[in-house]
Amino acid sequence: MQRKDLLCPTSGNKSRANHIAAFGHQRAKQRDRISFRYPNLHSSIMADAIESKIKNYRTAPFDSRFPNTNQTRNCFQNYLDFHRCNKALSEKDQDTSPCDWYQRVYKSICPSVWVNNWDEGIEGGSFAGRV
Repeated sequence: MQRKDLLCPTSGNKSRANHIAAFGHQRAKQRDRISFRYPNLHSSIMADAIESKIKNYRTAPFDSRFPNTNQTRNCFQNYLDFHRCNKALSEKDQDTSPCDWYQRVYKSICPSVWVNNWDEGIEGGSFAGRV
């Protein structure tokens, strides 16, 4: 006599193990069909794709200093950070490529009109921030 908890809920006379084995076989067939249709679903290929996305990404990531929807302060802060970084590394005659991160972030968040006005303010000496 079989225990009731081992009975399959869909058909009371087959054991749950037989039921799972039958569905497991169907799932294996399904996996084979998927891997045949999509042969590029390998971890190494996906890792390469993720690395290239990170390398070529254009939008700003989440910054925990600015959790709210309004990203005005985030925009302005990254603009300042870019110019401060550029100024500090240029004075030391070092490569300024690490500053490109801030530039990509503020260019993806800030409206171009604001950036143009801030650039004109820096050139004219009337910029409100400390660079």
